Amino acid sequence: MDGGGSCGGCSVGGGCSKDMAVEFGDEPHVLAVDDNLIDRKIVEKLLKNSSCKVTTAENGLRALEYLEGTVSKVNLIITDYCMPGMTGYELLKKIKESSVLREVPVVIMSSENSPTRISQCLEEGAQMFMLKPLKQSDVKQLKCHLMKCRG
Repeated sequence: MDGGGSCGGCSVGGGCSKDMAVEFGDEPHVLAVDDNLIDRKIVEKLLKNSSCKVTTAENGLRALEYLEGTVSKVNLIITDYCMPGMTGYELLKKIKESSVLREVPVVIMSSENSPTRISQCLEEGAQMFMLKPLKQSDVKQLKCHLMKCRG
């Protein structure tokens, strides 16, 4: 694990891969996945307020379709844990199994503070686990984490 530094412990999950440190200027591209429209809009607004480019998907399958079909580099995936069809945990596993996508950091969000769920996601390769509803301070921590990964 990294030292944590001034980011308030945003190195959960073992830090970042140097391969992920691509040039994305001041606007990291974030894929936000949530089946709840209101939660998705909140996350999108918070990320845009933090100067992120945001693409949204309403479920894990749509997220995978987007990731596999896009030429646009995604710098971070933030996904709800509990979604119909494919959970955020299943999406995380698919991303980490992919040779193309495995370096993209994944953050899991959930309204349930379940230690078992949190450790399961982190063990599977999630960068962070955040409780919903997300706040602007959470997004600042995320962006700090992304920027730190650039070095």
